[in-house]
Amino acid sequence: MLALSLGVLFAALPQEAPPATAFAVRGAKVYPVAGAPIDDGVVLVRDGRIVQVGPAATVAVPAGMAERRAAVVTPGLIDAHATVGLTGILNVPHDQDQLDRSAAVQPELRAIDAYHARDPLVGWLRGLGVTTVHTGHAPGALVAGQTMVVKLRGRSADQDVLVPLAMVAVTLGDGGRGPGGKSPGTRAKAVAMLREQLLKAREYAAKRQREPDAAVDLGLDVLARVLAREVPLLVTAHRAHDLQAALRVADEFQLRVVLDGAAEAYTMLPEIQRAGVWVLPHPAMARTTGELANGTMELPKLLLDARVPFALQSGFEGYVPKTRVVTFEAGVAVGRGLPAAAALRALTLDAARLLGVDGRVGSLEPGKDADLALWDGDPFEYTTHCLGTVIDGVGYAEGPR
Repeated sequence: MLALSLGVLFAALPQEAPPATAFAVRGAKVYPVAGAPIDDGVVLVRDGRIVQVGPAATVAVPAGMAERRAAVVTPGLIDAHATVGLTGILNVPHDQDQLDRSAAVQPELRAIDAYHARDPLVGWLRGLGVTTVHTGHAPGALVAGQTMVVKLRGRSADQDVLVPLAMVAVTLGDGGRGPGGKSPGTRAKAVAMLREQLLKAREYAAKRQREPDAAVDLGLDVLARVLAREVPLLVTAHRAHDLQAALRVADEFQLRVVLDGAAEAYTMLPEIQRAGVWVLPHPAMARTTGELANGTMELPKLLLDARVPFALQSGFEGYVPKTRVVTFEAGVAVGRGLPAAAALRALTLDAARLLGVDGRVGSLEPGKDADLALWDGDPFEYTTHCLGTVIDGVGYAEGPR
């Protein structure tokens, strides 16, 4: 019934006949995020871009233009950290490409080489209102590999990628220890190995500058970009002393660092605020055991109050279905004191700014990509359904009902 009601606006799968290239989306409430919410709002889309946003009384919808209505319209959601596309839905070895533990340090591993655009989990997230995701190698090795930013169009990695190399994933603390007694076996060893690799990368970069024809080392080449501040380190750490170690390394090498998880960040908020780093709070659904034993669901609210920039994530889930629901994460944060407007920003414009893609996505503004999510109620209410998503002006109606 839903698919029929969507008409020519929404194609069930990317390879089917293309939907209308120009259409209007009407919402009883439209949240542009870059501006105030609009009652009885309209978003006009043409050729994959937003051309106009405003109240229905002031936005003229051309006669005969296809329309879709929803109770609430938001920008397409941005999951600020996940492993979808590398962690497949089957949870068997052949579709689990998020982590290679054969070596402790492998910054050369590219997310784009492992991303499976047509994995069912990609469509599942799309059906939950997510249109863009920062995904890639998972925590579990000292330097696990690279991450990427990708639209959830479901075509191919090359067609859907926005940022091929977004960050380099690092794990400090218990999660970064080598398996079976392999190095690193302690926190001090892990940080020493990381510093050693960065020093090698500094020497490598200097040599390449002197000798442009010198042999390329794939791993050091990536870390040289980290040293040049072109690419941040995504540091998964939870204990306060591991977070402090991450900030210490960042200060020593003048790196851009994003703190991922950060269960005990609330114990050192002034220090994090002074460092000027972003934080991706651990998902509320993450099990609060081990390094997360001192975690709190109030962390997003505490970060907001401390003026520490943050975005929301589904994170890495070791168990099936290998991903979480970011709208649920936001709803829990709202229930623990985070204002709903801040939660929506954390899933849209703030996440886009963190990832460097806010010129294209994250808000409903003329000129930006036509990425929208349509809802039958408050997106952060448990009983609300996503009626469909629009990515680059192409509509999708699959996913949870």
